[in-house]
Amino acid sequence: MHTIIQSLRADLERDHTLIIVVRVHPGARKTMIKDVMADGTIKIDIAEAPEDGKANAELIQFLSEEFGVAKSKVEIVAGETNRRKVVRVHA
Repeated sequence: MHTIIQSLRADLERDHTLIIVVRVHPGARKTMIKDVMADGTIKIDIAEAPEDGKANAELIQFLSEEFGVAKSKVEIVAGETNRRKVVRVHA
């Protein structure tokens, strides 16, 4: 597990809701956290194409696994059609 996820999991357990900003790179070989930018944005490679919501579904699946919550607890609240997305995670 990436160190940023460990830190954010602690925040999620404490606050029960977490808002994160991610920048996705769809069409990658593997879905994984690539980097954390200076402003706190999490760069994530997505192993799905950006068509028909496949990349968004993969992002939700990946984040639900990383945070140990159901997929229904992860939602894209802004940027659904952009590479930069705001995501809410509920405990």
